[in-house]
Amino acid sequence: MKNYWLKRLLLIPITLFGIIAINFILIQMTPGGPVEHMMMKIQGTQAATEAGTGEDARQRIFVAQMREELNAQFGFDKPALVRFGKMIKDYVLFDFGKSFYQDKTVLQLIKEKMPVSLSLGIFSTLLIYLLAIPLGVRKAVKAGSKFDRGTTFFLIVGYALPSFLLAISLVIFFAGGHYLNWFPLRGLVSDNWADLSWWGKITDYLWHITLPVLSISIGGIAGLCFLTRNSFLDELGKAYVMTAKAKGCSENRVLWGHVFRNAMLLVLAGFPAMLIGMLFTGSMLVEVIFSLDGLGLLGYEALQNRDYPIVFGTLYLFGLLGLILNVLSDFIYTLVDPRIHFGGRRR
Repeated sequence: MKNYWLKRLLLIPITLFGIIAINFILIQMTPGGPVEHMMMKIQGTQAATEAGTGEDARQRIFVAQMREELNAQFGFDKPALVRFGKMIKDYVLFDFGKSFYQDKTVLQLIKEKMPVSLSLGIFSTLLIYLLAIPLGVRKAVKAGSKFDRGTTFFLIVGYALPSFLLAISLVIFFAGGHYLNWFPLRGLVSDNWADLSWWGKITDYLWHITLPVLSISIGGIAGLCFLTRNSFLDELGKAYVMTAKAKGCSENRVLWGHVFRNAMLLVLAGFPAMLIGMLFTGSMLVEVIFSLDGLGLLGYEALQNRDYPIVFGTLYLFGLLGLILNVLSDFIYTLVDPRIHFGGRRR
């Protein structure tokens, strides 16, 4: 068993290296870059200021010199292999450099944006588990009933809708897009939030976060609900349940005292992976739609502007965190059910 966990931990840096290397190669093959992005802005400004002057030769010299200076500033005057080696060496020390366009380090930007994404991720994950597990258990107990069939239809629709499409629909119907104007469209708090009472601050915050959290959560609620239902149905058909009922155990005791622990194995063990997904992947487009200044919006703008330090820095951090949480998920499996043994058969 120890050898298994040791192998899993050793695979983390290898896998992370592969992720960074593949993305670095893809970036080199992608047309455009931060230098080209800056040159387009400079040339646009230069063309506007020197329109009709006839100084084309001087402008070409200026553009060539500026391109060389930008290449040196961004480090693109060195070979790709040298740049990749330096990046890996710095990343091992958690030195992700500074943004190309903001006078801040990548870690500073992540620290600034983290509270927004953390709020969305925590509230969404809590909502998913608080709603999906009881509903899934109820559907398993009432399997085949009108309640089960009726809720299945709505859950399938919710599961099929992408979070960004659901977010747009909620904006149209409830945020003044076309019908009702019940919820705000932008930000996590109102402009006068600092002047509100403590209770006013809480209600204002919840008022702003309702639609983004719903946009992220609906699909997760549907998926976890089906997983819970199927897990409970699988356990309810096993022999130990029949034995417990034959001994006179009540329905609730059998369900919550015997079935719950075994049925919840997959559900509880997947909590770390779901949380990381809510924090760093599921909320990106939702943050863009609702103009929430979080990690998703930061990554989106970095991709648009070719801000590579932010792109690779966040990729490295979140990739590392995701790999660690995958190992943690397997470890939770062994805690919830000691019968699971990843190191091969016990002797």
